[in-house]
Amino acid sequence: MRALVAPLAEQRVLLQKEAVAYYESLGDFIVAERDGEVVGCGAVHVLWEDLAEIRTLAVSSSVLGQGVGSRILQGLVERALELGVERLFCLTFETDFFARHGFSVIEGQAVEPEVYLELLRSYDEGVAEFLDLERVKPNTLGNTRMLRVL
Repeated sequence: MRALVAPLAEQRVLLQKEAVAYYESLGDFIVAERDGEVVGCGAVHVLWEDLAEIRTLAVSSSVLGQGVGSRILQGLVERALELGVERLFCLTFETDFFARHGFSVIEGQAVEPEVYLELLRSYDEGVAEFLDLERVKPNTLGNTRMLRVL
């Protein structure tokens, strides 16, 4: 997964993560393989009782346009539903892709002020990005905040 994400992180399309972050969140991921090679991945990470984030959705250039990303996203949506999540958030440059899958652009926060204060206690950098904290702004410049109600 790291090898798949690395070129996209260099292009600043996805955020670069340390190896430990992949191991810590391995259970959040779904992967697509072709001939034993990972050609796509994506994660769903629960942020709050009714809210999860789609993270690190990446597809190899060798399979772009073949529906791999859509199948991964559908699997992540199904996993979110199994977990009882009602809303999915993403931070993305790929607004057309996510819009085709039911996501809408949002402004501001997707949580109530009380939940926002609770989430501020998280050490997860993804949560900091979700909260749009000033310290992560250089990592998220140009990204669009989107939400899907399940």
